[in-house]
Amino acid sequence: MKKIDSTKRYEMLRERMGNGDIDRRSFMGLLGAAGITAGLTGGIMSTMATQARAAGTSLNFEGWGGVVSEALREHAFNPYEAATGNTVVDATFGGEKEVLTKVKAAGNTDGHNILHSSGVSWYKRWVDAGYGVSLNEANIPNLANVMTSIIDPFRAITPGSLSAVPYDYGTTGIAYNTKYVSKEEAEALGANLLLKKELKGKIGGWGGDWANRAWYGALQSGQDPNDIQDWDAIWGKAREHRDLVLKYWGSGAELMDLLAKEEIYVTEAWSGRVAALQAQGHPIAYLDPKNGLAWMESMFVLKGSPMAESEELLNFMLDPATAIAVAEGQKYPSSLDPTKVPMTDMVKGLPAFDPTGKLESLVFRDPVKWAPYEKEQTKQWNRVSKGG
Repeated sequence: MKKIDSTKRYEMLRERMGNGDIDRRSFMGLLGAAGITAGLTGGIMSTMATQARAAGTSLNFEGWGGVVSEALREHAFNPYEAATGNTVVDATFGGEKEVLTKVKAAGNTDGHNILHSSGVSWYKRWVDAGYGVSLNEANIPNLANVMTSIIDPFRAITPGSLSAVPYDYGTTGIAYNTKYVSKEEAEALGANLLLKKELKGKIGGWGGDWANRAWYGALQSGQDPNDIQDWDAIWGKAREHRDLVLKYWGSGAELMDLLAKEEIYVTEAWSGRVAALQAQGHPIAYLDPKNGLAWMESMFVLKGSPMAESEELLNFMLDPATAIAVAEGQKYPSSLDPTKVPMTDMVKGLPAFDPTGKLESLVFRDPVKWAPYEKEQTKQWNRVSKGG
């Protein structure tokens, strides 16, 4: 019998999935059973993968928990482990500041390898703190399918190399319970829906990021969030919001729980978490107000991590089959360019999805404009959140 090499076997499996003979989950399982690492060059099954299998390297991953972590575990980490023999130990953080504090206190990055990092501002923060790496992009060929528009902001910060690969994007809009708030009212009020006094005690907010609170304060005070002129007005609106809030939520899982149990009716919210609630049948609608905040997330590799294995995992995660499955599971669009990689109808229907791959319709935080204010305004938010 003629032996079929791993590249041919991979292509055959991809063709079967494309023809509808097997679903994506079966495809990933067959990859693992066949010992194929999706997307690697050098005959798919490279020397790097063989060495990794023998060594049994363990990678520590930290992310946002809930449906996001579940999607990554099922569609990325489990198949990767089956294909390589490596292990991904995933944990949940409440925010990257928590991880940065631990790393600084320890004086090293031991136990921290890859972070599901929030946007360009945090990318710059990690790099400026000296925790970045220089990824060998030759080991991540699937990076070629990532939208140029989502990579460019990261390259602008580190022109010589990347410390992370962009992985998904979304928006922070407003979630509201349609049993208590109509679509017409939500659209009429926009960002000011979060300040409706009649909903006092049924309003929530994301409490883990001063910049998010400031962004919405800018919208509510009629300012361009990327050109704030009056910070006193910003924090005046934040105080107004604080006095109406039942609770500031600290994670996506907590956000979903508060909305699902109807403990709150209105809150700013992450688009994918709302999509997950809608898929579960909850009467939650989503509004992106004008100049609402868009963001992108990356898989950031920390200094001191095993580079070959980390690059292998990133490449595996960017394989179209994996990335699309994760996007469907976590309800955030993939960073892959939809003009290069065909997306499923489910991905096309996700909030914030941009079919052009240019992301021109979304408004992102300008790190150059925001970074100089971080230290001072973080202190201000801490005072406001505590009643000051």
